[in-house]
Amino acid sequence: MDFAISDEQEQIKEEVRRFAENEVRPHAKEYDREEKFPHDIVDEAAEMGLCGATIPIEYGGAGYDAVDSVLIAEELFAADPGIALSILATSFGTEAILEYGTEEQKEEYLEPVAKGEAISGAAISEPDTGSDVSSVSTRAEKDGDEWVINGNKMWITNGSIGDFFVTLCKTDPDADGRYNGFSQIIIESDRDGFEADKITGKMGIRASDTAELILDDVRVPEENLVGTEGMGFLQQMQFFDATRTGVAAQGIGIAKGAAERALEYAQEREQFGRPIGDFQAIQHKLADMHTELEAARNLTYKSAWSVDSGGSPNTKLASMAKEFASRIAVDAANECVQIHGGSGYVDDFDAERLYRDAKITQIYEGTTEIQKMIIARELQGKGF
Repeated sequence: MDFAISDEQEQIKEEVRRFAENEVRPHAKEYDREEKFPHDIVDEAAEMGLCGATIPIEYGGAGYDAVDSVLIAEELFAADPGIALSILATSFGTEAILEYGTEEQKEEYLEPVAKGEAISGAAISEPDTGSDVSSVSTRAEKDGDEWVINGNKMWITNGSIGDFFVTLCKTDPDADGRYNGFSQIIIESDRDGFEADKITGKMGIRASDTAELILDDVRVPEENLVGTEGMGFLQQMQFFDATRTGVAAQGIGIAKGAAERALEYAQEREQFGRPIGDFQAIQHKLADMHTELEAARNLTYKSAWSVDSGGSPNTKLASMAKEFASRIAVDAANECVQIHGGSGYVDDFDAERLYRDAKITQIYEGTTEIQKMIIARELQGKGF
C-alpha cells in the first residue's frame, strides 16, 4: 500500500499553492465583501489549466484525474473557498457532456470551457426540490425539432454569469418508475426566455456566483439533448461519486487553511507573557485539528483513487469522504475562530471567513443527512 503522491503530483501541488498564495489569498476579502465574481483571477487560473482541469487534452483541457483534482482543490480552498469555487466550478455540468454527449457537443462546449472562454453550469435544484432530485418539475416538451422548456432552477452556481447549463428536465411525466422520464438538456443563457436572478446575502463563498434561473418557453434545438432521452436522472447519479469526492476535497482544503492559520496565530499571539500555543488547552485544539485533517485527507484521497481505479464506483466511500471531510471543515473553522478569540470574530483575519465558508460543504452535493442515509443503504446493499 503506497500513500505517497508522485513527483508530478507534488509539482502540481506546489504550483497551485504558489498561485493560491500570490493571486487568490491577497484578494479574498475584497471579493467576499463585494460578492463579485473574480473574473481576472479565473482568467489567470485558466492559463494554468485549472479551469476544466479534468477535461481531456483532446478537448483543450489538462486531462487531470480525480486524485490530481483533489490536490488542486485542497490548495485552492485552503487559500480562499469563494474564489476557489469560482475557478473550479467553471466546468460544472461538462462531466455529463464528456460522458454522454455527442462528439459535436464535446467539440462545441468543452474546449471553450477548458480555455477559459466560456463558463458552464449544472441546473438541477429547484425552489421546492433539493435533496429529492426525482421531484424535479421543470418541463421540456418536444415541438418539431426543438425542445420547449419551462420551469425554475434554484441555487445554481454560475447562474448569472454562465454561458450554458446542463439542465435536468422532466421530458416524460407519464413514465413508469420514480427515476424515469428525466433528460439532461443544454440551455444556452442567451436564449429567449432565459432569465437569471443573482442571489446575494449568502453566508459564505460569496465570490462564487449563485442565481435562480427562470425558464419561460425557452427553445433549444433537439440536438441539445445530452445522452439518452428519459435517462437523465440515472445519468446524473453516475457523477455523484466524483462530485462528492470533490466536495470532500473542498472540506480538507478549508480544514487545512483553518489549521494552518490557527497554528500560526497560536505561535504569535501572547497572553500571560508567552505564546498561547504554550497552553495545554490550545495545544489540544491544534492536535485535534491536524489529526482530524489528516484522517479526512486520507479518506478523501482514497475516494479519489477509487474514482480513478475504474470498475464499479465506490458510492459508500465517496459519501463517507464527503460527510467526514465537511464535518472536519466546520469543526476546524470553528476552532480556528476560537483560537483567534475576539480577533476571529472580525474580518481582520481569515478565520471568520473560513468559518462562514465551511458550512456549505455540509449542504451542497447532498446534505450530511443524505450522505449518512446513502452510507447506511450501501452497507445494507439497498443502493438509492
